[in-house]
Amino acid sequence: MLFNLRERSARKQNVDSVKANLLRPSLTAYFAVEIPFPNGEIASQLKQVLSSAKQPQLNLLCTDASLPGSQLATMDIKNDRTGVSEKHAYRRMFDDRVDFTFYVDADNYLPIRFFETWMKGIMNENEDAVAKSYQYKPIYPDEYMADQGLKIFKFERDYKQLLTYEFFRSFPIAVASMPISYSGNDLLKCTVSMSYIRYIQSGPTSNTLGSNTFANAKNTPEELKDLQNKALAQSFADDTGRSLEDAAILSQGGTIETVIG
Repeated sequence: MLFNLRERSARKQNVDSVKANLLRPSLTAYFAVEIPFPNGEIASQLKQVLSSAKQPQLNLLCTDASLPGSQLATMDIKNDRTGVSEKHAYRRMFDDRVDFTFYVDADNYLPIRFFETWMKGIMNENEDAVAKSYQYKPIYPDEYMADQGLKIFKFERDYKQLLTYEFFRSFPIAVASMPISYSGNDLLKCTVSMSYIRYIQSGPTSNTLGSNTFANAKNTPEELKDLQNKALAQSFADDTGRSLEDAAILSQGGTIETVIG
């Protein structure tokens, strides 16, 4: 009998422990990014595109990012013990890029202009690029890389814990093509791949940036979804001449009954 009571107590404790750990999963929708300025002359060119007042706007336009990965490079050691082969780590290897997707604002096309300007500066591209015989001459890497400052912050709904990834020696290596079409009226997005040599992950720590930094600057997932739905509804209404109320239903795949008298 005593054994059964102990077994039940241990089982209950394990269940409670599992519930405590599983009932608070981390959610993918709570994050923020910081896009840095690089070194050298390119920084002044980018600041003409993105003033200090608009830099937070670029960060807020980021709708998708990826937490990076890494792996250890190993070598096989076969002579330590007879018949035994071991793997010894000798280097940490990082992913070659991290991707960010941005909503494109209709007023300034900030993500497109910012990263296109950065990539043009890397290749020292100027007005002579229209010439048939134009040759690209990349500038020195120290002049176009951001030594540090590219960051991804991961937090939760309560904004209390903060997990930080900071990337070193970063610069854009690709701006993905962005399909546009008469057949649809979706939100335009710009996906950018950033190269880096390594990252450092720190935390989780208490959110020293303050809840207002993210709560006010970064809309909640529900608010972002609402803004997206409103934008789609407005575009649908403009294209079809429907009322905004009807367009909100139709743009989400709903139907409207029409009474013919």
